[in-house]
Amino acid sequence: MSNVYASFCFIILVFAVSANCSKTQLGIYEIKKGDFSVKVTNHGARIISVLLPDKNGKLGDVVLGYDTIKEYENDTSSFGAIVGRVANRISGAKFSLNGKVYKLYANDGNNTLHGGKIGYNHVAWKVKNHEKYGPSPSITLTYRSFDGEEGFPGTVLISVTYALLEPYKLSVTMKAKPLNKATPINLAQHTYWNLGGHNSGDILSESLQIFSSHITPVDEHLIPIGNFASVKHTPFDFVKPRVIKSPIKDLPNGSTGYDINYVVDGRRGLKLKPIAVVYDKRSGRTMKLSANSPGVQLYTANHLKNVKGKGGSVYQAHAALCLETQGFPDSVNHPNFPSQIVYPGKIYDHRMLFEFLIKK
Repeated sequence: MSNVYASFCFIILVFAVSANCSKTQLGIYEIKKGDFSVKVTNHGARIISVLLPDKNGKLGDVVLGYDTIKEYENDTSSFGAIVGRVANRISGAKFSLNGKVYKLYANDGNNTLHGGKIGYNHVAWKVKNHEKYGPSPSITLTYRSFDGEEGFPGTVLISVTYALLEPYKLSVTMKAKPLNKATPINLAQHTYWNLGGHNSGDILSESLQIFSSHITPVDEHLIPIGNFASVKHTPFDFVKPRVIKSPIKDLPNGSTGYDINYVVDGRRGLKLKPIAVVYDKRSGRTMKLSANSPGVQLYTANHLKNVKGKGGSVYQAHAALCLETQGFPDSVNHPNFPSQIVYPGKIYDHRMLFEFLIKK
């Protein structure tokens, strides 16, 4: 009987998501400031292109992606997407809140990853505002997440705003408002960055600095075990800038790349603090990331294999890196981690700022 009920609930879920996509027209939208431009699709509220010059003045697209919306609909890598309701992993695909156990869709073995089978990366968002040019080019997209979506409690109103604040500065503001029930919320922006250009090969020669002295160690399923570990004298140490190809070969347990949450140094709060700096010597491009989140997931695109991308490019492992600012993974099952529970009347407010510099 339980299997029949689960199947029935899933059919309803698929129908609801399909109805959402059919009612909202999918499109591609650009915001532009001089020779700096960003393209977004409302399928998954994704960043699909970031165009800026290199040290020789040549424009290049520094994010991985596809040429068509149809390809994004079939995407399994969350290229450029907003992921949620809860980004990253939830162990056992369940959690308890206010005395009730909530069972989620297990789409990563026995665990939930990036919100479930049909997370926010695979729904149609509405375009609320779009200003392509002007002093503050921006686009705001919204999504109404229904009670029970992928097993999560409560209806939530969600928005993301992408804005070009100054030359070569991109801000991302993610907000969420629960309407009727307390619920965990942990949104993440999942762009795959390659500062040499999306079609330039791997990112192993790029230099990386992360303002973090600790990680949340994980088990073989990438679920945090609940403690914190110093990065000092380990391959996870990016406190000072390091070329990625040097420590990646020393990762433990035969790992082929990074997929780990870093505990960001400094106090929590709404104020932005430094998260990471990436530098690509070939192009002269630097990306500085600031945010107000307690953690950041470093992922070096370990699972990409023969992925056909933009302009006929074929992406392989380490073709990009993701810096996903976030709450800690599996926080709903670790009381010692910062809480991700948001109650009605409160606002979830997650802010990021990407600043690009070009060294001539």
